[in-house]
Amino acid sequence: MNDMPKFLQRINQDLWLVEDERENMKISYRIKDVIFSAQSEFQHVMILDSYDFGRMLVLDGVVQTTSLDGHIYNEMITHIPLSIHPNPERVLIIGGGDCGAAREAAKYDGVKHIDMVEIDEMVVKVCKEHLPAVSGNLADPRVHFIYADGMEHVKEMKNHYDVIIVDSSDPIGPAKQLFEYDFYRNIHDALKEDGLMVCQSQSPLFHREIMEQTVKHIKQLFPIHKIYTATVPTYPGGFWSFTLGSKKHQALPEEPFDKKTKYVNDAILRTCFELPEFLRTK
Repeated sequence: MNDMPKFLQRINQDLWLVEDERENMKISYRIKDVIFSAQSEFQHVMILDSYDFGRMLVLDGVVQTTSLDGHIYNEMITHIPLSIHPNPERVLIIGGGDCGAAREAAKYDGVKHIDMVEIDEMVVKVCKEHLPAVSGNLADPRVHFIYADGMEHVKEMKNHYDVIIVDSSDPIGPAKQLFEYDFYRNIHDALKEDGLMVCQSQSPLFHREIMEQTVKHIKQLFPIHKIYTATVPTYPGGFWSFTLGSKKHQALPEEPFDKKTKYVNDAILRTCFELPEFLRTK
């Protein structure tokens, strides 16, 4: 490869993506092929074909989702809030350029409208074309792609959405503002009086301070606030948290979970809020 994309290294004739995870850990993936590589207006975007995880979306050198386990994250960030809300009709997804969360939300017949606000159009285009295991080449007419700043979008919305899903990348670059208090306050105002939201809140072990900050913001705004977790092998440590904030609803439905999924089932739905001891006080 004459013009090797940045973030990739040649080690003993093999091509590797070496992801820097803070100062004390690196995560390395052996790569078969570079499917796509370009600099967008906002970040460097790659689709790589790896040996163990299959095709993966990489933004600024950090793996976002993979063909192997992307369904776990997307199902958990979507089906939990959409199962708790008794009648979710209008859904907002902020971020989620891989289209996986929108793909899961579209499995609910009662959902009438899904706004997917992604700042980087390139991410959506390349995932629909080159990462079908995650995106499913999403083309549901209820999904409306809005290429804009998610923070600016929610500022304009008041009492509008039933469920808001914040599917952000790590709090660096264009996603940094999606972890700040003002953003969550605007989300609160954009929700209807019985609305609820969920966001990914990073690793409880490696990013404890980010998770605690997220929980603190949501606790200040929503009377109901809960952490739930899942195992996502791609992410540092494999142990990942999500934080839910709700104005009214918290009960799970009496009827069994019946959506076609690869990870979430009725047992997962009803046990994901059971936390290890060190998280129970949060």
